[in-house]
Amino acid sequence: MACVSLFLVSMYFAQKYAGDLLFNKKNNLDYVDGEILEDGNRDIPVVNTNTSIIRPYLDENVKLVKPFYNYEDEESNQENAIIYYEGTYMQNSGSDYGYENVFDVVSILDGTVISVEKNDIVGTTVSIRHSNDLISVYQSLSDVIVKKDDKVIQGQIIAKSGNANINKDLGNHLHFELYYKGAIVNPEEYYDKSVDEL
Repeated sequence: MACVSLFLVSMYFAQKYAGDLLFNKKNNLDYVDGEILEDGNRDIPVVNTNTSIIRPYLDENVKLVKPFYNYEDEESNQENAIIYYEGTYMQNSGSDYGYENVFDVVSILDGTVISVEKNDIVGTTVSIRHSNDLISVYQSLSDVIVKKDDKVIQGQIIAKSGNANINKDLGNHLHFELYYKGAIVNPEEYYDKSVDEL
């Protein structure tokens, strides 16, 4: 009984001492119990958690040179989205961006590099997994500076534009594909869209 009483008394003083340390004004802690801002009309900067998908390049001179093939599009647009390679016609599964000068290729969102592969037909390819069931694929690359399992941030340079045998007529360009929940989608319909909207 004496041990229990001693224990309870020691707990009381330990709690009181800890409370005095935390809440004593000698610690120069200020507590707010009213309105923080005097001017209620001022904006308070906050961290933006609403991220939008950016284009896979930064140079404003880069233009769309071959669009994504859309089954529901006008016939003339569908014709522009056809690739002819070694006697075979194929529908373009992404969007191709070109410029006469080599340009930086950047990650559209934060993510993890899931593969870096070289291919004789489509050129060097980097695939990146993002949140919200998105995978971005960058082809026809040169000077790749990322490797498998690298973490990348939105806007980070991952490579430079290059060439591919499948689209030799495009010259220097980037072929970009976007997959959402396993299905290929038209990248042009996703730029500037918030990931929260997906």
